[in-house]
Amino acid sequence: MATRGVGRAIYERAFPVATGTPFQQLAEVTGRTELVIMWETLQLHGVEPTDEAVRRLAAVLVQGYEDARQELATIGRVLPGAEETLAVLAVDPRVHQAVLSGNLRTVSRIKLEVFGLDPYLDLASSAYGDDHTERPELVAIARQRATERTAVVFDHQHTVLIGDTPKDVEAALTAGVRVLGVASGKSDAAELREAGAEIVLPDLRDVPRTIKEIAARIQGTAGRGC
Repeated sequence: MATRGVGRAIYERAFPVATGTPFQQLAEVTGRTELVIMWETLQLHGVEPTDEAVRRLAAVLVQGYEDARQELATIGRVLPGAEETLAVLAVDPRVHQAVLSGNLRTVSRIKLEVFGLDPYLDLASSAYGDDHTERPELVAIARQRATERTAVVFDHQHTVLIGDTPKDVEAALTAGVRVLGVASGKSDAAELREAGAEIVLPDLRDVPRTIKEIAARIQGTAGRGC
């Protein structure tokens, strides 16, 4: 999904409330976890990124997204094929769908609820940007949670991370899991291949067939992270 500027606007409104400091600059966000984004954004404004400062900013950001549900629904959009892909994979018994997100847990839930995608995903076995600073660690967290939820071992071969940034590809390769690149975001197919993705699709519309082919090849359960 694309927030189309709403996420930045929420940061601009939330930062002064959380810190008492006028907002000037947002740290780089693409492919990074919210813990890192908050930490660096505080630093950019001369605010010491203590645990308390980060917690306070996180709380105000969550409230900002809660208050901006209608704004997000009006301005943001679901990427082409996203809902159709989730719906198809949700009824495939070989596939367990979870989220791998750099966003805060509650922010991820709000976004998914706003766009009606949450029924297709197991949010309890997902991993989020407030679970760890590094994306590869989120892969391990999501795999462990999925195993605990389903009693199925999500090993390296049976886990597929779907991502649209080089950081997503890097996270999958570092964690040793399969990766499927989708060039529907800011990164094009060449960038995703250069990052190491062996399979790159132009958008989400062909993901179900590709995942089913992968699942058939390994004859097991494919876990999905996003």
